[in-house]
Amino acid sequence: MSLAELRKLPRDEKLKIIETLWSDLAADDGNFDSPKWHAEELQKTEADLAAGQVEILDWDAAKHKLRKQFE
Repeated sequence: MSLAELRKLPRDEKLKIIETLWSDLAADDGNFDSPKWHAEELQKTEADLAAGQVEILDWDAAKHKLRKQFE
């Protein structure tokens, strides 16, 4: 299926495709190696957290903050 064909699909069909793909990927996650940059970013975030340089928000507060940035 081409990107042009995907764009023509209704939203609910697109979501079904995403869910199917995600389930397939999740079923085989033991064979997936995270890229090196991902581990590096996690280490950086942990160091920033330990140094008190990270603001911790619960999910609702984080969504609210992000939405305000893009209004």
